[in-house]
Amino acid sequence: MTEDARANLEKLIRENGHDFAALSKMLGKNPAYIQQYIRRGSPKKLDENDRRRLAEFYGVDERLLGAPTARALSAKNPGRSDGLLRIRQLQVGASAGPGSLADDEHAEPMGFAPKWLRRLGADPANLSLIVVDGDSMAPTLGDGDDIMVDHAAATRPLRDGIYVLRMEDVLLVKRVAMGPSGKLTIRSDNPQYPDWEDVSAENVNIIGRVVWTGRRL
Repeated sequence: MTEDARANLEKLIRENGHDFAALSKMLGKNPAYIQQYIRRGSPKKLDENDRRRLAEFYGVDERLLGAPTARALSAKNPGRSDGLLRIRQLQVGASAGPGSLADDEHAEPMGFAPKWLRRLGADPANLSLIVVDGDSMAPTLGDGDDIMVDHAAATRPLRDGIYVLRMEDVLLVKRVAMGPSGKLTIRSDNPQYPDWEDVSAENVNIIGRVVWTGRRL
C-alpha cells in the first residue's frame, strides 16, 4: 500500500509538470521532503495533513496516497476538512511607496479553493501572499491590499505586468516593462510618484508576478 502511494504521487507530479521541491515548499517542508519520501522511503508514510492537502491539490481520492478507508471517508465530512488549499502569507510589506526593508517571515496561511487557484493559471506551490505598503500603485493597488504573487514568474522571460521586486535590499511592487534595449522601465501607477527608465536588469531581483489582489472596503 505504501509503495503504491509513492508511485501514485510521483505519477501525479509528473503528469502535472510539477517538481518535488516546489511541492515540498507548498507543504511548508524542506525542499527535499517529497523526493526523500518517494525515492528513499523517508518518511515511511506521509503526515496525515500533508496527505490530505496533496489529495485536495490534485483532486484525487486520499486513499491513492495511502489513507485508510475510514480516513478517506471522513475527509468528505465538512466538519473535518474545509477543502481549502493553504497559501503561505509572508510577514512582509511590498512597498508601493518610498520602500521598506523586508524579512521573509511567515504568518498564518490563508485558505483558497483548489479549483479557483488552478483557474489563475499558476502552480499553487509557487504562490504566496503579501500586503501592499504605500499608495504609489494607486488606484490599481492600495495600501493594505493583499496581493498573490507567482514566484515561478521569476524564472520565466519577463512580460509586461505588475511585479514584486527587490532593489538595493528594498522590496517593491511596481509595474515593469522591458524595452527593446533589454533594459527595464519601472513605473508607479500613481502619477505623484517617480518612474525609473532604462534600468539594468542586473540591478533588479524579480521576486514574482502579481496575479491577484484582495481589497478591504
